[in-house]
Amino acid sequence: MTLTLTPMTEQELARLRGPLERAYAEDLAAHRGFTPQAALEHAVGQLRELLPEGVATEGALLRVARVDDTEVGWIWVTLPWAAGATDTRRAWIHNIEVDPAHQGRGHARRMIQLMEDELGRLGVAELGLNVFGTNTVAIGLYRSLGFEVTAQQMAKRIDPPG
Repeated sequence: MTLTLTPMTEQELARLRGPLERAYAEDLAAHRGFTPQAALEHAVGQLRELLPEGVATEGALLRVARVDDTEVGWIWVTLPWAAGATDTRRAWIHNIEVDPAHQGRGHARRMIQLMEDELGRLGVAELGLNVFGTNTVAIGLYRSLGFEVTAQQMAKRIDPPG
């Protein structure tokens, strides 16, 4: 049972895009104070901006993870020289997901390792990501893979008086 990454098809992206937009919107509403509607609009707009050509977007590495013939998850990384990239040294993980039925088996770890191999062959020296502070499982995984905190955002909700 070997995990492999294969290039995502446009049909696979079309199937995954809606759930990705909704999940990102839920995180924005829960952690960044967006209203649900504003969060969804932001998520949809950001994905449209980051993937204007879908899977053919230059500098976007969209990969599906499979164990044998079973799809177990997917990963999306942007190369540092892609249009709109904000860091010219660092590739960026925009999303990594493992299907709930396949979690806890090391698939996310292996996806990142395989992506690091691909990035190394492309001459990319650094990989970054954002993670919500409440996602302690992911934070533990990323630390165990050698990721280090390079910036930290904090927020506090303020309730109106009365």
